[in-house]
Amino acid sequence: MAEVQRRGRPLPPPPARVPPGPPPLRMGPRVQPVDREKTCPLLLRVFTKIGGHHSDNDFAVRGKEPKDEVQIYTWMDATLRELTDLVKEVAPEARRRDASLSFAFVYPDKRGRFVVREVGRTYSYPNGRRPDSGSKSLSELKFQIGDYLDVAITFQ
Repeated sequence: MAEVQRRGRPLPPPPARVPPGPPPLRMGPRVQPVDREKTCPLLLRVFTKIGGHHSDNDFAVRGKEPKDEVQIYTWMDATLRELTDLVKEVAPEARRRDASLSFAFVYPDKRGRFVVREVGRTYSYPNGRRPDSGSKSLSELKFQIGDYLDVAITFQ
């Protein structure tokens, strides 16, 4: 480098020191939209209950699930908002202005016992002051085909 300076050429300026910014946001895997014209829908068994979720014991015996079942054909990219609107069609209580819907997946654990895991909440009539999970899709929430969906309808 010293030889370059002696021949009369100036050295290039050192690179500017930019303070490090915040670390990049870790984005989850990008969810690919489903072509609903070409993709076969899945059967989603939905169980509704007013006041709270069903207990895991309510699902313990195959064929003796709770009676308040709704069967919905949908796709993995269906959002909780879409499911809320479908539940509102069949459950008049969910249409109330003060209704809140809590969604939970019901699935067997490694020992075969059913687990009820809450995954999101929506409001029957959302607004900007009450953010909810309505934009989350089944695939984003790690739904697996064969799981049940338990919906608790509560009032505020």
